[in-house]
Amino acid sequence: MPWTNPRRYRSDAFLREAGKILAAGLIALSTSACTLSLGMAGLDDEPKTTGAITQAAVTPAEPVLLSPDLNEEDWRRAKAALAVALDPQGTGTQVSWDNPETSMKGTFTPTGVPFVKDDEICRTFTAQLSGPKSANLHGTACRPSGEEWALKEVRPAAPVTKPEKAPAKPTKKIAKA
Repeated sequence: MPWTNPRRYRSDAFLREAGKILAAGLIALSTSACTLSLGMAGLDDEPKTTGAITQAAVTPAEPVLLSPDLNEEDWRRAKAALAVALDPQGTGTQVSWDNPETSMKGTFTPTGVPFVKDDEICRTFTAQLSGPKSANLHGTACRPSGEEWALKEVRPAAPVTKPEKAPAKPTKKIAKA
């Protein structure tokens, strides 16, 4: 059996491991160069438009309004009542608001349990507005964590219809003999 120097054997193992690590590093470095930016995009004066994103997708949507009849102070008061009514940790009961200066007033009533949509807490509600004009509305509002409630959808509530009464059954008279 040939004699092997233990020191030489260990140093060969170290060199093999170092070579493997170096090779892996070179491969990683060469593949990452594909994403290297050379900063040449600044040569063009105008940005180029691609067909990937339309202008409508970039433009933020118009904010949803509760009613065009509300002025800034009406909406400030209504928004405070909406926040209390829709609070997921609240009682889920009807909350009222009013503005004596404009004679506008209204109520918000949550109609469902809170749910998560697009990483926001959302809740559906009904709203009744009264003043110079009255409206019954149904909507959805959402709130990102730690921010204010924002209306996502508001539409007129379906009119409540009362079921028609069934026609009365004719009564039979029993003749006595």
